[in-house]
Amino acid sequence: MSNTYIIDQLLKLHKQDMVSFHMPGHKNGRLFDRFNYKNFKEMLPYLDTTEIPGTDNLHNPKEIIKKAQLKASEVFNCEETFFLVNGSTAGIYSMIMAATSPGDMLIVNRNCHQSVINAMILGNCSPIFINPEMDIHQGFALGITPDKVEAALKAHPEAKAVIITYPTYHGVACDLKKIAETVHKYDKILLVDEAHGAHLGLSDKLPPTALDCGADAVVQSTHKTLPAFTQSAMLHIQGSRIDREKLRFMLKLHQSSSPSYLLMASLDLALMIYDTQGKYLMESLLELVEDFNFKANKQGILCTHKHTVGHGGIYAIDPTKLWLSLQHKNITGYQLDKRLREEYAIQMELSNFYGTLAIATIGNIRGDFDRLLRAMEAISKIPGNTKLKDLPPFTFRVPEAAYSPRQAVYMPKRQIPLEESEGCVSGEYVIPYPPGIPLLVPGEVINHEIVQYIKIMLKEGMEIIGLKDETCETVAVLD
Repeated sequence: MSNTYIIDQLLKLHKQDMVSFHMPGHKNGRLFDRFNYKNFKEMLPYLDTTEIPGTDNLHNPKEIIKKAQLKASEVFNCEETFFLVNGSTAGIYSMIMAATSPGDMLIVNRNCHQSVINAMILGNCSPIFINPEMDIHQGFALGITPDKVEAALKAHPEAKAVIITYPTYHGVACDLKKIAETVHKYDKILLVDEAHGAHLGLSDKLPPTALDCGADAVVQSTHKTLPAFTQSAMLHIQGSRIDREKLRFMLKLHQSSSPSYLLMASLDLALMIYDTQGKYLMESLLELVEDFNFKANKQGILCTHKHTVGHGGIYAIDPTKLWLSLQHKNITGYQLDKRLREEYAIQMELSNFYGTLAIATIGNIRGDFDRLLRAMEAISKIPGNTKLKDLPPFTFRVPEAAYSPRQAVYMPKRQIPLEESEGCVSGEYVIPYPPGIPLLVPGEVINHEIVQYIKIMLKEGMEIIGLKDETCETVAVLD
């Protein structure tokens, strides 16, 4: 019998009994063991169907899909909800292109996901980037301040909308309510990429939801922090600033004409668990997180954010995102991530030079945290030999833009060595993955800091996507 490469590898990974501190939120299906609604798990292969009598139509819902979406809008407290089967990416494309016309400008936080820039390429829009505050000692972005948003609105009154990432991949939430008030004061549209915040409504101990803060359109990756299947997401709308008919057209444009009923069914199930058990499960999770943090700090393990709310653009922090670091033991985040996976069968979400990120969800149990704590204690007992303080901090300053992303995509290009690219205009993305936040966008001028940072990432074995050259030794620049 010939090999089935993907299935074989997935089955192999399943047998490793890996602890999941990464997405999807159902944690390798374990949450479905606790909530196996009507034998849902065993019935999955038989539920893969298409548009036939009785199954409704995602692009013209009148029956079961309409009822499920209506239920979602009630649960998430908005006027209308759309199910997404092409991930949050399709939702981001659709809401941006529904809110804009070709040639429009958008104000965007620089630490946005690559899908935001891709949407501007598709919709022929130009970004006006706002720099977030930075923690250069941990290598990730903090918050966007309302003052920076207002300054951008004043400087660019022609901008059509503002799009904000809330919360960030690392769980940092800005003062979105004040940002919403500011954006609406200037009669602009507020779009929110809440991909990492579908769970926020489950507890007052979490940052407020983007909808509660007053956003006009919100995209959530239901699969990231709630128990839906990968690639399933939701788009929530409230108010009259978004043209709903134009939005429906954009959703048809960016989503499959053969939507997966398994993904839609998983959204339905995730919604049911959220609505009936979510608050209880979240309260249990937050107790586990608090206990883990207390014990880890006693062991000298840097965990969660050592930041002060009210500084660095931080309004609130999502405690379900645990940032773990042993840099004081001269162990890089990459090394820590690798050892957790290979020696202790614990898979983290992402890492950088300074630490590694765990995404905890209502699918995690006490045993997961106990295992992570034991592993961290064991690893921390043997210091590493990497002097992290010698690594140059990266500031994530916005490079100079010579052309719009769309212009750069269609211009002639040539490949040159990375070492010789300083001062040239990039013709492609440079995206460390995860988290998928662009370091360099087509049309931007390559500077010395970026060249040096790419070299360090490559040396540390970090994956970089967007470059045509898989070795990352050359880069495409505008000719």
